[in-house]
Order: sequence, then structure tokens, then C-alpha cells
Amino acid sequence: MKAVKRSSLAILAVIMFAMVLAACSGNNKTNSPATNAPAESSNTPASTEEAAGPDNSKEVKLVGYLLGEAPKGMPEVMAALNEKLKNDINATLEINYIGWGDVASKYPLILASGEDVDFVFAADWNFYNSEANKGSFKELDENLLKTNMPKYYEKQDPAAYQAAQVNGKQYMIPTTTPDRKVNVIVLRKDIMDKAGLSNPTKISELDPYFAAVKQGYPDMIPLNLDSQYDLPAPFGALVSEKFAYQGAPMDSGDPMSIGVFTDNEDPSGKVISLAEEPIQSSYKYAADIMKKWYDAGYVNKNPYSNKVRSKDNFCEGKASVAFGNSIDIQATLASCQDKGIETYIMPVLSPTGHAPSSSWLNNGIAIAANSENPERALQALDLIMQDESYVYLAYYGIEGKHYAITGDDKLTLPEGVTPDTNTYPADAAGFWFVNKDFFKPSASWTDSYIDLNGKIKDYLAPATYLGFAVNTESIKSEVANLKNVAAQYFLPITIGAVKDVDSAIATLNDKMKAAGIDKVKTEVETQASAFLANKS
Repeated sequence: MKAVKRSSLAILAVIMFAMVLAACSGNNKTNSPATNAPAESSNTPASTEEAAGPDNSKEVKLVGYLLGEAPKGMPEVMAALNEKLKNDINATLEINYIGWGDVASKYPLILASGEDVDFVFAADWNFYNSEANKGSFKELDENLLKTNMPKYYEKQDPAAYQAAQVNGKQYMIPTTTPDRKVNVIVLRKDIMDKAGLSNPTKISELDPYFAAVKQGYPDMIPLNLDSQYDLPAPFGALVSEKFAYQGAPMDSGDPMSIGVFTDNEDPSGKVISLAEEPIQSSYKYAADIMKKWYDAGYVNKNPYSNKVRSKDNFCEGKASVAFGNSIDIQATLASCQDKGIETYIMPVLSPTGHAPSSSWLNNGIAIAANSENPERALQALDLIMQDESYVYLAYYGIEGKHYAITGDDKLTLPEGVTPDTNTYPADAAGFWFVNKDFFKPSASWTDSYIDLNGKIKDYLAPATYLGFAVNTESIKSEVANLKNVAAQYFLPITIGAVKDVDSAIATLNDKMKAAGIDKVKTEVETQASAFLANKS
């Protein structure tokens, strides 16, 4: 398990670790006062072309990049999407994907290469701040949005524009509907019954469950973690049992670097480094349990090479636990229900029973600085994000083929289509930034999911640093050093693959200090204090 052999996957897993900890949340709009507008790039008046409206006489092809993997039904969905775009704005669209295993290397490279790209997925957990500082994104001013994204401009809370500012300028088009969701752990009820578990609320309570799997299900791995999302998920859930910690936005959109956090339920917003309390004791608590599980054979021995998420193996009987969130887990629950497997959903909550809400920046889009057609790209995004017919096509696919609407106005699958045969599952294509207020309830929701969905609003706690982004320009060398330390010394701790937990954490602390964690913390503290002062 040498770092040299696993560096790329290890670095990626740290990205996903930040995402797990960042607590994706709500479709509800924030109650922040709408006092800020998008940053103006200059004081010059709008051009005559802007005043007259966009000139779309020339047909253009737009190129966009999203995260993940294209669903099998993507070609036919794109054909339908391009037919609409050609008719509405005289443009067609090509969507490419950056696989989760390649995000760390390819995302910055695509933006720096000068290749043909018009827009990319952007988020506070996915390099937004660092790439904005590099000049990778086009600055967006009010005239651009008003002229080319009128539907979006009408719906968006202006406070979202303030949240998207980096050094006083806006480079992202944030979603108008931040995800209202919590991280979840899904179990099988039949195995729970064998293990004598009736109502577990924390992952640390699952020892009997894992033992039952090990004893009675030879083809199933208790914790079958992938190298992308799952690898740090059980560790993160264990840490959450001790305090409501939050990584993003303290990582400033560059989540390969770990080491600076905040307790999301601490109104003072104190900035904490990895070596301080309550981080240190919480990490030791989680690391001790993960080592016990790893030594017992509950964790797959080489998750760094596994590219299949647990939620995609769960209903197939290869994983006893599925990690996800209350939105992306829906397809898994439906698939299990179709196979007659009864599931149990356990939300990942803080000791007080909460999860941090997310900002608009949790899902968004940025225009590439070298885009040859930024105005037309904005027009296409306006339709995809805010026009109901486009939203359903991009997110759910083709009606009658990938989804249907019941007589009581619920989403379902067309006759003859099952969750396993649906070639364009909901939430799978990476269009996470669309207006989710258009979504209907699903007819396939299980009773346990309906119960969870009804509780999510009460689970979510306001984030102290909602809309905060760190400018890493003065600490970029230290941030780069911390990335390397995280890849080599942090990841083995998260899966329990260390000889001695105390020694491993002590080494991690030493390496973090040598990499410059103290300087990073000081700079984050300075910017965080200014943010809170301005907020109040």
C-alpha cells in the first residue's frame, strides 16, 4: 500500500472526504437578506448588443464538462436536448465527463490546457476558489446575467452572488436551490434481524451487523468501499458522532488539503486545526474503530483500486452498507425494493441530531475563461437550470422512456422499465445545479425514505460560514504541501490500515505542522473573522 502506487486515488479520496464532511443540504432558499448583487467587472455601460438582446444568428457548438460518468442513455437524451437548444438559441451542446478518479488531475488540466471548453461544473468543494484565483473562469457581471440568463436572474437570491465572490468578483453561477439533504447509511433489514439490531442510530453500533455479514454472507463485504466517495465515509460518520465538524468551506474549494475545520454548531466560528481538540480526540476515536474493523476483515483490503460505489453494489449482495445522501440514494432504495430487499436508512448526524446546511455554491457552473461563446453558454445554462422542460430532460431523461408521471402527479418509471434497466437514472448525469423546486415526489419512495424526507428540514442546522470562501493566494505553497501529506499519511488512517493508531496520528500531526498548517490556520482565522464581522 505504498503511497507512490496509490497517490492519484488517494488524493481523489481526500476530495471526496471533504465532500462527505461538507454536508450537502437544502432545496430551501436561505433567509439571508438580499442586499448584494453580482460583482461588476467595470463601470462601463452595457453594450448596444446587450441592450438589444443576444445575437444568435450564428449557430454555435458549446462544450461542457460535468463530474462522474455518462449514463448509458446519454446519447438519446443529448439528441433531444440539442433539438430543443437548436430551436431556442441556435446552439448545440457536447457534454464530457471527468470521472471521480480523475478529478484531481484532469479538472485543473482541462481548464489550463486551452482546449475547447465553454463551461464546467463548479462547487465550493471542487476547486472553485483555487481555480478562480488562477484565472480559469470568466468573471460574471450583472449585465451578462440579466441579458443572457433572465430566468435565472429572476429566481436567484442576490445573496448567492455575494457568496460566489472571490476577491470581490463573481465567477460561478450558483444553483438557485441548494440541495436539502443529509448523508445517509443504508442497511439491510434481514441482516439487522439476524444481528439483533432493531433501531441503530450511529455507525459505531454496527459491530453485530458486520459480524453477522462475515458469518453468514460469504460473498458480501461488510464495508465494500470504493476509492472515490466511500473510502472516507465510515471514518467521517464516526467523527460526526463526536462533534459537528465541517471541512468546506474552510478548505476553500481545494479539498485535497485537509487540516483546518470548524465546529458547525459553534456560533463563535472558532477555527480548529487537525492537531487541536475536539478534532484530535474525535479522529482517534474514529481511527481506533476503523482499525478494529479493518483487522476483523470488515473492510475490503484495497479500496484504492475499487471504482464501484457501495450503493451500486448494495442491492447486488456485494456490500452490506450503502453510503450516499438522501438524494442520490433513491435509485438504490428503488432497486432494492424491486428485488424484495427491505432497507433501513440511518442519517449521519451530529451529537445534537443535526447536519449542516449547504450554500448555493454546493452545486454550480462556471464559464471557462477561454470560452469562445460565453454569452450563448449562459443562455443554454439559463434554459437547462431554470426552464422546467429542460430541467426534467437533463435530470430525469426522456418522458415515457426514462420516467413517467402518474395520475396523482408523482414520478415513476415507464411500464416495463425497472431501476436496473433504466438507462438514465435520476441524479446520475451530473446536472445537480438545476432548479430542484420543479421536482415531484417519487411513487417509488419507500416508507422509510418518506419518513426520512419529512425529517430533513428539522435535521438541517444553519452553517456558520454559509457563503464563506478562503483566498489561498498567500498560502498556496502550504496548501500544496498539505495535499501531499494528506495523501500519504491521512488516508490509511481513515480505513484502519495502520499498525498503530497513536503512532500514525502523531506522525500525521508532525507532517502537517512541517507542511505549514499553523500558517494556514492563521490566515483562515483572519479571513473568517472578517467574514463573521461583516455578516453580523
